[in-house]
Amino acid sequence: MASRERRSDAVANRDRIVEAARVELSESNGAAADLKLHRVAKAVGVGQGTLYRHFPTREHLLAEVYRYELTQLVDAVAPLLAEHPPLRALTRWMERLVEYARVKRGVMAAIEASAWRDLYSDQHHRLDEALETVLQSGKAAGEVRDDVDAADVILLLGALSRIPEAEWEVRAHTVVKVIVDGLRPRPERS
Repeated sequence: MASRERRSDAVANRDRIVEAARVELSESNGAAADLKLHRVAKAVGVGQGTLYRHFPTREHLLAEVYRYELTQLVDAVAPLLAEHPPLRALTRWMERLVEYARVKRGVMAAIEASAWRDLYSDQHHRLDEALETVLQSGKAAGEVRDDVDAADVILLLGALSRIPEAEWEVRAHTVVKVIVDGLRPRPERS
């Protein structure tokens, strides 16, 4: 029984560490280099040994924060589609994507290139599938053009990586609005 309790405590500690790191990253505008592991441990109320037992390096913790953010983004699709018309759901989902992109950019800067490729290659299909789900729903409702797919939108979203941090708040949301406007069906011309 004590072993089971320890395991559930360990899982809870791990989850709390990831959440605290996510909050720290959010407060530092995704600047992973500014993530202080001792502050994360203190915020959670665990010792540094506990933090390092779960995440031996900053990169391990950042990779888990990235996975968490991606999971939250992917899991948001169904509830958004249930609550909103497809184009509105897509817009709200892409607004969440802006925060994900900010964290991703900070994580990318802090994780070695080879480790980032491995992490991203294991996960990127989930993002593509989530986006495709929202796009297909929009197409079925006549709210999204038939001639675009997730790959097209992902290419356009690449513009987020070029936005200077100082301009992020204004420009990232504008980029999303422009992309969503471009996804609307065009009136047929005679």
